[in-house]
Amino acid sequence: MDDARARELLLALRADTLGRLTGLGDARQEVVDAARDANVDDEHDPEGATIAFERAQLQALGDAARRRLAEVDAALARMDAGTYGRCAVGGETIDDARLEARPTATTCVGHS
Repeated sequence: MDDARARELLLALRADTLGRLTGLGDARQEVVDAARDANVDDEHDPEGATIAFERAQLQALGDAARRRLAEVDAALARMDAGTYGRCAVGGETIDDARLEARPTATTCVGHS
């Protein structure tokens, strides 16, 4: 895969991830705001999922998005260093199809 295409994929993935983080932050704020007006005993909330569960779920989604962002930034750094598209284990070229599907890949299929 040429560098321009790889950079395009990575920057699109980065923008999508930043958007997701923003949305998760907004959703978390909505949960916090809703908790102010809710009964403190959310364990017995007849509405279903507890506020604590919702906060934990949003935290987990945010953590995953931050990890994804770190993977994208690391891939962009590998591009700048000239090592993008090389397997971190064996040094061979990572197949273009793998990089199209997973632009942050650090290993070839054989070493994944």
